[in-house]
Amino acid sequence: MELKLEQKQAQILSPALIQSMEVLQMGSQELLEFVEHTLQENPVLEAEDHFERQNDSHEELRKLEWLESSDRQNCLYYQQDDEDRPLAPFGVAENEEDTLYGHLLFQLQGFPAEPAVDAARFLAQCLNPSGWLDESLEDLAPSSGLPLSTLEDGLRLIQSLDPVGVGARSLSECLCLQLQHNNPTDMLALRIARDGLEALARNQYGLLARRMGADVGAVRAACERIRALNPRPGAGFASRESPSYITPDLIVVEQYDHFEVLPNDRFFPKLNLNSTYTHMLEEHPDQDLEHYLTDKFRQAKWVMSAIEQRRSTLLACARCILRRQEPFFRLGPGHLSPMLLSDVAAEVGVHESTVSRAIKDKYLQCARGVYPLYYFFSRKLGEDGDGSTADTAKALLRRLVEEEDKHHPLSDQKLCERMEEEGCQLSRRTVAKYREELHIPNTAGRKQYN
Repeated sequence: MELKLEQKQAQILSPALIQSMEVLQMGSQELLEFVEHTLQENPVLEAEDHFERQNDSHEELRKLEWLESSDRQNCLYYQQDDEDRPLAPFGVAENEEDTLYGHLLFQLQGFPAEPAVDAARFLAQCLNPSGWLDESLEDLAPSSGLPLSTLEDGLRLIQSLDPVGVGARSLSECLCLQLQHNNPTDMLALRIARDGLEALARNQYGLLARRMGADVGAVRAACERIRALNPRPGAGFASRESPSYITPDLIVVEQYDHFEVLPNDRFFPKLNLNSTYTHMLEEHPDQDLEHYLTDKFRQAKWVMSAIEQRRSTLLACARCILRRQEPFFRLGPGHLSPMLLSDVAAEVGVHESTVSRAIKDKYLQCARGVYPLYYFFSRKLGEDGDGSTADTAKALLRRLVEEEDKHHPLSDQKLCERMEEEGCQLSRRTVAKYREELHIPNTAGRKQYN
């Protein structure tokens, strides 16, 4: 056995580098929570006064909300004009009556106390946001503590309330409830809604006419009346849960002759080192305190450096995306150019994994809307193509479908050939995949019959 010494190089990630990579891939909300946790844990790190003023403004808003909800006179005043209420929530129920559940309970107050009314109250809280009852009465009976017959009476009571169609267990039942309420004598439309929705979805008016023993024109008119109904009667009510919002990390602003990308750090605190602890460390304290403060200062500088590195890397990647995808920001969806992680990495001067971490859970806001950064990355379709991407291919597919003759719609193979004629070469399976992603029906579903 021979012992010898050997020198070799090995890459070892330092704690600061590991923390920098973790901070880089954090989204805006996750990073804000990380900073708040660090501020509580590390006393030498502090936020600038403007962040404290923002906290004070949030506190003032909470006080105003409390006053608004407590003061009846203020409530009556604000309710006169909801558009001018600065504290009115958007898309969230201000009280229970604004929800579908509260709307149904309000109507049930006028009924005498009966087991069917109790069953209706139970079923009202089982409806989905569309106003449908997804679970069967047999499955709900054990949890309700009511017999199945009482639940059936309660469901009939629910289905008699406003909005019409609420409490339906299927699309067919929802449409039939509305037809029976609006025009009980419209038997043709009722039969189609009950037994012919599949043929209606495919515009097979001739088939429906033969099944129903009616004229094709009458069948077409009945189908139009069915299409005018509301398949989601509960969708117009406010949600019982607060909506979640996306905070964009970047904002693209259009200048006079160019676009500019800006970091959205308006609500993000700027971190500094606490001057009190800095002076304390400079005054030669005892050894234990010096070790403690030195370690905390090192951690604070790591955090500040990682956040600044995240900001600069994200901004550099975003500027590269903006330069390469400028046609999208000018013209909108359907004009994305092929772009890979390696393209951005080569231009920014970092590794592909760094770009992948930088765009993870990050969002960009522009005049077209809010998009995740990965949306702007796509491969070129085919080896000999003209630079088409999935985005441009879908835009071309949508245009071809809009321009086709609805009496003789194009099959997936015909669409494939038309797209190839315009320089976008795809297989038939890929065309069918993109068509389904765009929620475009197949040939039979798009065909219109005379």
